[in-house]
Amino acid sequence: QVQLVESGGGLVQPGGSLRLSCATSRNIFSINARGWYRQAPGKQRELVAAISSGGIIRYADSVKGRFTISRDNDKNTVYLQMNSLKPEDTAVYYCAVIRWPSLSVDYWGQGTQVTVSS
Repeated sequence: QVQLVESGGGLVQPGGSLRLSCATSRNIFSINARGWYRQAPGKQRELVAAISSGGIIRYADSVKGRFTISRDNDKNTVYLQMNSLKPEDTAVYYCAVIRWPSLSVDYWGQGTQVTVSS
């Protein structure tokens, strides 16, 4: 059974920062790529950032320069550092185990809410 558990979401003021973490169960090999997605109310789920097993990274244009994805293979954990947050970043954020370079999703986490509001 594959498990992905996100943490680190919450309420933050515009311009603030949050760091999301996603721990995966031990039976997911570190060779798998990882991705962060988000879904705002009434909108489709979209890719935010992705990182391959070799460290190749992709970002959505809307978060370039503000968000940073990273991974710790020893801990089977992927992170999303979010800086200079904007109200339009408000969404449920999901981590995923994905295939590279297609970015198709094999497994989803349960999601964590990020709300950017004053």
